[in-house]
Amino acid sequence: MDVIGVIPARYGSSRFEGKVLADLQGKPMVQWVWEQAKKAKILDELIVACDDKRIEEAVNAFGGKAVLTSKEHLSGTDRICEVVNPLEVKVIVNIQADEPLLDPVMIESVARPLLDDSTLNMATLMKRIDDPHEISDPNVVKVAADTHGFALYFSRAAIPYQRDKSINTAYYKHIGLYAYSKDFLFIFKNLPESNLEKIEKLEQLRVLEEGFRIKVIETKISTVGVDTPEDLEKVKKILSKR
Repeated sequence: MDVIGVIPARYGSSRFEGKVLADLQGKPMVQWVWEQAKKAKILDELIVACDDKRIEEAVNAFGGKAVLTSKEHLSGTDRICEVVNPLEVKVIVNIQADEPLLDPVMIESVARPLLDDSTLNMATLMKRIDDPHEISDPNVVKVAADTHGFALYFSRAAIPYQRDKSINTAYYKHIGLYAYSKDFLFIFKNLPESNLEKIEKLEQLRVLEEGFRIKVIETKISTVGVDTPEDLEKVKKILSKR
């Protein structure tokens, strides 16, 4: 296979337990993610990597493919590695289970560069920030990239810092959709937790600290991640308007 999508789904979220099964217009949230991801024609396979029988049963009920993984995994990356280890595949897309408004175009955007350029190890997305409140919001991760489209740094702080107010500064937020080559996924899994990662609580920083590059592709599409019950209500309002 060229590209597969894996949706790591954990039941015990600290801020919103069981959120992947939260009801959205009569369907569990993970089903919305699955149905949107399934529209991405670049994917040869789509799998939900879960840690709980309740998620597995819900996915099977709507006709999805679920793999029950170890409860001992500390991250979604570990869960993905367990699923893809026996598979012959070039590129893996890590699709967040709490992004019910995911646009399938985003999956194409993040996976295609790795298929077209075998020297790339990892890719992700960024979007220009339109809401000035997001610039100072630590829950909105910002990214700065170089002129070749590779990440310089990810931060919860506003980067770059606008010292000269006369210069028009663009800020970009990180969209947490990742694509990896299979080989690099296992390198990433085994990288030690880095100092900057500990400070910012951003796993992708260990990649930069070890000297690897992350390709960052700009998207015009906005999504709303669900981290809290309040976020879920926000998504419900968006869907009701549609």
